[in-house]
Amino acid sequence: MKLLKKLFGSAPAPAEPPRRDAEESVLLVPIPALVALLLRAEQLKGAPLTEEEVVRIRDDAACMAMTAEMKWQLEEKRGYADLDPERVWEHWQVARLELVEDEG
Repeated sequence: MKLLKKLFGSAPAPAEPPRRDAEESVLLVPIPALVALLLRAEQLKGAPLTEEEVVRIRDDAACMAMTAEMKWQLEEKRGYADLDPERVWEHWQVARLELVEDEG
């Protein structure tokens, strides 16, 4: 998928599971994926989302706490890595171009 290559390089998800550390950190992972939430919100709006709307959707998203390995397993099952919540606006700008192109 071109979108994933643009966002995350050649592999949509890590090639191998992350190493287990003695003290594994817990990550907050949006469920459903941010890209799906943003795409649906834009479809309902019928116009491009603003940066403020994208950030609000990210901030209001339901999240699940999981280890890095659990997140990797989710991405493998889903078939793609989600947008980076810390760079959601920039990643959404790239993602939406391809997603809108695929719809049209």
